[in-house]
Amino acid sequence: MDKYISSLLDFLDNSPCNFLAVASIKKTLVADGFTELNLGDKWQLNSGGKYFTTKNDSAIFAFTIGDTPIAETGVKIIAAHSDSPGFRIKPHAVINTEGGVMKLNTEVYGGPILYTWFDRPLSVAGRVILRGKDPLHPVTRLLKINRPLLVIPHLPIHFNRNVNDGNPLSKQKDMLPMLGRITDVIEKDNLLLNIIAQELKINATDILDFDLTLYDTHQATLTGLNEEFICSGRIDDLSMVHAAITAIIEGHDTSTTRIVAIFDNEETGSGTKQGAASPVLAGIIERIAEAQEASHEGFLRCIERSFMISADNAHAFHPNYPEKFDPTNHPAIGGGPVIKINANCKYMTDARSAAIFRSLCEEAGSPCQYFVNHSDVAGGSTLGNILTSQIDIEGVDVGNPLWAMHSVCETGSTDDHINMIKVFTHFFS
Repeated sequence: MDKYISSLLDFLDNSPCNFLAVASIKKTLVADGFTELNLGDKWQLNSGGKYFTTKNDSAIFAFTIGDTPIAETGVKIIAAHSDSPGFRIKPHAVINTEGGVMKLNTEVYGGPILYTWFDRPLSVAGRVILRGKDPLHPVTRLLKINRPLLVIPHLPIHFNRNVNDGNPLSKQKDMLPMLGRITDVIEKDNLLLNIIAQELKINATDILDFDLTLYDTHQATLTGLNEEFICSGRIDDLSMVHAAITAIIEGHDTSTTRIVAIFDNEETGSGTKQGAASPVLAGIIERIAEAQEASHEGFLRCIERSFMISADNAHAFHPNYPEKFDPTNHPAIGGGPVIKINANCKYMTDARSAAIFRSLCEEAGSPCQYFVNHSDVAGGSTLGNILTSQIDIEGVDVGNPLWAMHSVCETGSTDDHINMIKVFTHFFS
């Protein structure tokens, strides 16, 4: 198996939620000699240095300082996001039903394909907030329960004979996962906290709150006649995260400052302190400029000379639904990285930035494709145009083509992932 594909599969399996994805990235960066910085500390940045910082434990920004001041060269940026659609567990989540069956009260996060979550072994991952030395300094612990713990059982077809003709789903009624059957009298509000405490080997009374997510326990796998397809949850957008982190490690441009910006909450609009609509990336670039004794004008000159690749996956042409795709701009799975274009500026791509990325693909020896929505089908937006509300930077929206985007199990191409790493690494070289 190709080393990049093996690494991607491991990353997907170790990153069932945004917090654990960032933790996985931190381990990779530290192993390569990157130094962690705290956003609340004064930074001392050196030419040739490799650094990273985090926001909210769910966004991470890795950067290398070039030999030439950024006011003269600009910066090269690849942006992606750590979050994926799914289910978050609500407070006071345990619901006791007849027969001693316990279920969890959840809330839908983003836009998942709901019915793909039925009848799969699920578990829980995220972060748990514990009492600290004072109320303003709680302690964070990461949690990943490695065994199947939950299931969302579908109603039998015998009770809904028309289920295959269309089945509207209630997020509050139909999508609640079953936790288990307990016949003893218990305090249901403490059941979930006790499970968490047992996993973390702590006292349940020390738990103040949590950000917990359901995840499918099936591991990432290869399929297809020649194992040319990747099947896994969270390929959107963790595959682009993996490609970007690989590129900043393997790229060898020492003159230009390079940044990988992994934001959170793209699936809900990016409007958080750790999202692309916040000033966090602009602040990091300003601090790099200040470390090089650049004025505010120097920062503005840097932005004008910079280029950003906004990396979020694209829709692959689906052979069963050709009518859903643009007749001349529908990327094939396995056909190479995709430039995403929208006339109404849902993407930041224009002709100049598309030409730059196409040239990068040509020089890297990678094929290149275009995605434009069918004119009768509304599309979504991504990081690029949101980031330009904070930084007036030139850039392009790209991604690899996927089937079943936002399903609990998406499908991508091994060739596409390898080619995107080649292009990203060339951009950073």
